[in-house]
Amino acid sequence: MNEAISTTSSILIDKLADWLMTQALENATLEEIVAGCCERLSASGLPLARGHLSFSMLHPLYRAMGFTWRRGKGIEVEGYRHVSEGDTDQFVKSPYYYLLTNNLDHLRCHLESAQRLEFPIHEDLKAEGLSDYLAFISPFHKDQPQGMIGSWSTDRAGGFRESEISALLRIQMRLAVACKTAVQGSLARNMLETYLGGDAGKRVLSGQVRRGDGETTRAAIIMADIRNSTVMAETLGRQGYINALNLFFDNVGSAFADAGGEILSFVGDGFLAVFPCGRNKTDSTKACEQAYGAAREALVRMEQANIERETSGEERIKFGIGLHIGNVMFGNVGLEDRLAFSAFGSTVNEASRLEALTKKYHTPLIASEDFKYYTDTEDWTELGQETLRGINEPLTVYSPTDYQTCSKTIKIKPRHKNLGYSAAENVVLLHRGSPKKAS
Repeated sequence: MNEAISTTSSILIDKLADWLMTQALENATLEEIVAGCCERLSASGLPLARGHLSFSMLHPLYRAMGFTWRRGKGIEVEGYRHVSEGDTDQFVKSPYYYLLTNNLDHLRCHLESAQRLEFPIHEDLKAEGLSDYLAFISPFHKDQPQGMIGSWSTDRAGGFRESEISALLRIQMRLAVACKTAVQGSLARNMLETYLGGDAGKRVLSGQVRRGDGETTRAAIIMADIRNSTVMAETLGRQGYINALNLFFDNVGSAFADAGGEILSFVGDGFLAVFPCGRNKTDSTKACEQAYGAAREALVRMEQANIERETSGEERIKFGIGLHIGNVMFGNVGLEDRLAFSAFGSTVNEASRLEALTKKYHTPLIASEDFKYYTDTEDWTELGQETLRGINEPLTVYSPTDYQTCSKTIKIKPRHKNLGYSAAENVVLLHRGSPKKAS
């Protein structure tokens, strides 16, 4: 087909280039930038059928984020979690591996006319009806592992025209600039939300950064702690104790996070979590039922983990959980130049003391009367009254009547699954030095 009658509008490509610069200034998200760019490329007349972009991320949990856009279907987003390092056969046979190991910026393949398709992904794309493929790499900085990789594909007979490739190369550079800005903003959010918790991270980003900044809210509160941790640390050794801690957090802590709770802090061998709620019965009931369901799920998960430990000759991990509800103060405390964002106040202290009572009553779960009021009363057995330090009136404490059943069951599903290696994940590994690039 004659190059002179290309249907791609150069004016709309110019407008897209301006739009990308605007997104960089407006702190748009990666998903908004990628989806908006692909939709505008298609709207300009460029016959884009598929666009894939992946970004390596400095994130404690995720190695990379991947975005795949298909014409008429929108965008799909994937987060690739950290796994053990190593290159897979799938990645070694990918165009991205070829680009990186040969110091190339681009790789094109006419899918419909190639005598032999070198990479498995090309076979898959050709089976989708795509005719042309252009892969690229755009590092954000030569000395850092962050960068953008991706590909453009069309399903038009004959593939991309030269003017369309020129437009894609022009947009690619501006897309990289906009995405780098978004990655840096995402990095700040990721770090704060991972180390402080989702809500606490947002509070800090919103400007609660001075010592004393904070607010009071109502929440269901969870305090959880491992039993006999001193003895465990001495008998298991450093790595064995760390493994036991992580097993406890993976099973008990994750149950509350999976149910929508906010883990605010890890304190030694325990943690503090909350389910914020409104100051009314409906919201308080919902928060307490979520926390109660998560506590039961934590018991189930940890029991399975302990069975596996016993099978391998290791001791069970014992723990206690305290459940309470009340007003919680969130805020920045600490030194003038070293702050921590956390929850504190009398209700938090009471939850901690409730958790400690699990030792006295030899039960893994204890709740206050206030907490019990917002859940099904038939699920609880009264243990007695306790006078907690700093509290004038004695508190009545309860434990579940039957740990195997309850009148309300809340389905809690794990948030994440360990994914196998993707091309994007391995690109990040390659950026980090394995294997070395060809000279």
